[in-house]
Amino acid sequence: MQIRDCLIVGAGPAGLTAAIYLARYRRDILVVDDGNSRAALIPESHNYPGFSGIGGKELIGKLRSQASRYGGTLQHDRVGTLAAHPDGGFLARMRDGEVRARCVLIATGLVDEAPKVPGMDRGASEGWLRYCPICDGYEAMDQRIGVIGPLASAGSKAFFLRSYSRFITVFTTDKPKQNSGAASVELIEAGISIVTLPSAMARRNGSIFITAGDGQRHELDVLYPALGCTIRSELATRLGAASAEGGTLKVDEHQMTNVPGLFAAGDVVSDLHQLSVGIGHAAIAATAIHKMLPRNLR
Repeated sequence: MQIRDCLIVGAGPAGLTAAIYLARYRRDILVVDDGNSRAALIPESHNYPGFSGIGGKELIGKLRSQASRYGGTLQHDRVGTLAAHPDGGFLARMRDGEVRARCVLIATGLVDEAPKVPGMDRGASEGWLRYCPICDGYEAMDQRIGVIGPLASAGSKAFFLRSYSRFITVFTTDKPKQNSGAASVELIEAGISIVTLPSAMARRNGSIFITAGDGQRHELDVLYPALGCTIRSELATRLGAASAEGGTLKVDEHQMTNVPGLFAAGDVVSDLHQLSVGIGHAAIAATAIHKMLPRNLR
């Protein structure tokens, strides 16, 4: 079986940036991805350096083309299991076969938890359901903003968004008695409304109409969930990689986990879910991988 220098699992911005670096280091790499990058859901990012605005799909397309141009191999598949190979390195099993690699970079990202309200499945692609106020809070300036989730997490996101708009409503998923206390008082004093979980939602003429549990009807321009996420770190943790309580992988200054040769980059590592952060991780990891591999004498 051919032994690749590095297997990269995930073809979002982090995985593809690592592929570009390693391909330019003239390493034999394979990128495996099933096409479900979180970044592809970004309608347009305005805080990615060098672009006044670029969509997630467009950015991924440019990165894929660049990685391929330098010789990186990209494969549409899904890695089901990852194991240590008895002769060194790793063995990955996919739907369409197996691959052996000296090093592995996990760049599998995360999956956001969406509200269980009818119509939410189209929100991210249409741009009115947003997950990252750091990314696009500026674009919601002075708009009517809703945040949905438990008061602790939704309240924190609402306070952040309060920098951009005076029209903030928290739709809390907590029980009514949990919506009292110091946190509620602080939100109300900041001019942030607190209402009960939405029971219905509709889109009309560019607005979101939400009926709260108490029957009140609210008109919004954008809605931010604060319901948590699932970190896609199981491939690494099954190998013994250490993780934090929320599931993010623990790495050293070179982006390597406690499993030698197993690296991680992007949202699977960081709670700061930013394109630029993942790309920075990838550059560090790829360079460390190149240095730990046998000398590339051609």
